[in-house]
Amino acid sequence: MVSSNADKVREVAEFFGSTLEVTHVSLDIPELRSEDVSEISRQKAQYAFDRLLTPLIIDDTTFSIDALKGFPGPYAAYVLHTIGNAGILKIMKDVEDRNAHFTTAIAFADNDGIRVFSGTIHGRIVTMSRGIGGFGYDPIFEIEERTLAELPIEVKSRMSHRALALTAFRDWFIREYRPLST
Repeated sequence: MVSSNADKVREVAEFFGSTLEVTHVSLDIPELRSEDVSEISRQKAQYAFDRLLTPLIIDDTTFSIDALKGFPGPYAAYVLHTIGNAGILKIMKDVEDRNAHFTTAIAFADNDGIRVFSGTIHGRIVTMSRGIGGFGYDPIFEIEERTLAELPIEVKSRMSHRALALTAFRDWFIREYRPLST
């Protein structure tokens, strides 16, 4: 898995458990822009594959708040880095509609091209951070009455947006993947 985010890699490794060894490759990838998370993931995978020349997966995630017309969307990492969860909670202070969703696109690249698998979960923004687990927006995003940061990693790794995308990838990989011979 190519990522500069070790937390994402840890979550992917937890998802696969002992069934697949996940190797972390850190590679600086230009911050690509698009409103479509699948397109961002596809472009990042192509960039990484062109440099590494080995089969790989890339993950990109959007975080969208309904009342803010989808903000921060594909700019989630930038917004988290600049205003953080405290800034999001401040913006949402008097907002009644607290619905939000995460979408992750996993792109798999090899000699045959790029395939993208996505997963989305819906939840809501809480009024104050809760939980000590997870990373990113996990302490302010609630699903089934618990924030993602309140969930044990083994639970989160089965039900998250990333888990849904990884499940689609894994199912395809097991059922259909046939690499070109080198």
